[in-house]
Amino acid sequence: MSKNILVCDDAIFMRTMVTDILSQAGYEVVGEAATGAQAIEQYRALKPDLVTMDIVMPDMSGIEAVRAICKEFPDAKILMCSAMGQQGLVVEAIQAGAKDFVVKPFQPSRVLEAVQRLLG
Repeated sequence: MSKNILVCDDAIFMRTMVTDILSQAGYEVVGEAATGAQAIEQYRALKPDLVTMDIVMPDMSGIEAVRAICKEFPDAKILMCSAMGQQGLVVEAIQAGAKDFVVKPFQPSRVLEAVQRLLG
């Protein structure tokens, strides 16, 4: 059975790129979100097996969204995607409940490695 994934990033080209990487590996992308608030709404509606979450997004950061999702769903599996130079934010994201992170620009193999590790 394929695993359901929610892709959250404010940049449509990043959402498309992540979706392509995951789809080609046999995962099903069940939803996308461009803001932190949308990520929380989509998580509640879809209950995905995994979320990829950008750190910097409008209206609510990825870190705030992670906190909100993990408060409501303590078992949520969230993979943070951060640009170079956001190491401090990555630590904050992990403390908020994210399970792993990949650094942009990322290699497809690194994304899939992290996804497979989180999903077991």
